[in-house]
Amino acid sequence: MGANPEHKTDNPSGLGEAVAWIGRDQAAFERAALAEVPLGSPALPRARLRWMLGAAAVAIALTVAAALWMRQASIRGVPVALANRESIPLVSVLSSELTSVTSSVSFTGAIAARYDMPIGVDGDAGRIVAVYVEAGDHVKRGRLLAKLDDSVLVPQVNRLAASLEQARAQAALSAAEYRRAEGVEAAGALSAEEVEKRRATAVTDEANTKVVAAQLAEARARLSRTRVIAPVDGTVLTRKAEVGQIASSGAEALFRVASGGEVEMRGQVAEQDLAALKVGQLASVHLTGLSRPFEGRVRLLGAVIDPQMRLGEIRITLKADPALRPGAFARGSVTVGKAERPVVPQTAVLSDSNGSYVFIVNAQSRVERRAVRVGGTLDAGIIIADGLGEGERVITTAGAFLRAGETVKVAPPPAAEGAGGS
Repeated sequence: MGANPEHKTDNPSGLGEAVAWIGRDQAAFERAALAEVPLGSPALPRARLRWMLGAAAVAIALTVAAALWMRQASIRGVPVALANRESIPLVSVLSSELTSVTSSVSFTGAIAARYDMPIGVDGDAGRIVAVYVEAGDHVKRGRLLAKLDDSVLVPQVNRLAASLEQARAQAALSAAEYRRAEGVEAAGALSAEEVEKRRATAVTDEANTKVVAAQLAEARARLSRTRVIAPVDGTVLTRKAEVGQIASSGAEALFRVASGGEVEMRGQVAEQDLAALKVGQLASVHLTGLSRPFEGRVRLLGAVIDPQMRLGEIRITLKADPALRPGAFARGSVTVGKAERPVVPQTAVLSDSNGSYVFIVNAQSRVERRAVRVGGTLDAGIIIADGLGEGERVITTAGAFLRAGETVKVAPPPAAEGAGGS
C-alpha cells in the first residue's frame, strides 16, 4: 500500500490558485488510487471507478470554489464584470453639442372642405328620375343637380292655374255688378237689400280667388322641391343620388358640396407645441405621393385639449387646387423660429413601446437610459427637442445590445484625418 502524498492546505487567495490547489489534489488522488492495485489485478476496474468518482468530486469542488471566489470579490466591492476586463463592452460615444436649428412644429391630419354643405330633398318623398352631376364637378348656384318624379304635381299645378284664372274672372264680374248696383241704388232702381247681396257676392268671389291662388302657390312650391338645386357655387364632393332611388327629407343627403371650392387641412398638434403656434403663421402641407408642397396659413387653433391623447386641433387654410382632395392624408409643418438643440446621429436614437430614447455614459462609466423627444431630422442627424443636455456622452453604436446600468468602456476617438507616424 502506498502512502498518501502531502499537499498544501492553505486557503487559496484567488481563482487561479484555487484551481491549481484542487488540481494537485486530483493528481495525488489518481496516483494513490492506482498505486494500491497491482497491474492485472481483478480489482483494477473498481479502482478506476473510484478514480472516476473522485474526479467528479474534484470537478464539483472546482465549481463551488469559483462561485465562492466571485462572491468574495463582489463583497469586497469589486464588480464581477471587472474580474475579466475583456468582457466589458467597448462603445463609441459622441459629446452632445448644441446646434442652431430651425424650429418647427409638425403634425398630421387630412384634407377637408372648409364649408361642407349637405344637399338633399326639402319636402315630400319622391322617386329620383334624373341625376345631372358627378362627384368632382364644379357647379354654380342654381344648377340643377337631380330631379324627382313630378308626374302628379304638374297636372295639379296646371289645374289650379286654370281655376285661378276662372276665379279671377268671376271675381272681376262680381265686382263690376256691385259697382253698377251702387250707381242705380240712388235712382231707386234697386233696393238696398239687392245691392248688399251683390256686394257680398263680389267679396266672396275675391276671397275664393285668394284661396285658389294660395293653393296654386303651394302646388308650385311642391313642384319646385322635386328639383334639387345647388344653393352655392362649389365643388361636388360626394353623390349619393341614383335614378330610381326614393328620396326624402329624413334620408341621407343626396350630395355634399364644398362651398366656394375652399379646402383646408385639419390636424392634431401635441399639447406642448400649441404654445409656439399662432393664427396667421405660414404653414407647409405635403400629400402622400406628391413631391410639391402646398402653402397655407394657420386659420384656427383648438380651444380644448383631448384629455386622453393630449392633442389639440389645428386648421390650415389652403388655396383651391384639384390635387387637394378632401379625405387625403396630409403632413403639415409650421416654422416657429430658430433654437439651439442637440443633434445626434440617427444610430444613437432608439425606440420601444415607451417612446424614443438614447443611451449615455455617466461619470461612473455606466450606461444610463435617457428618454428624449425627437424634434425633426437634418443631414447631420436627429434633432433632440427635449431630454438631452449639452456635453453628455451619447452612445452612437451598438445601443440595442446594451442595458441600463451596464458598465462599458469608451473607445478612444479616431485619429485625426491625415495624422500619421514618421
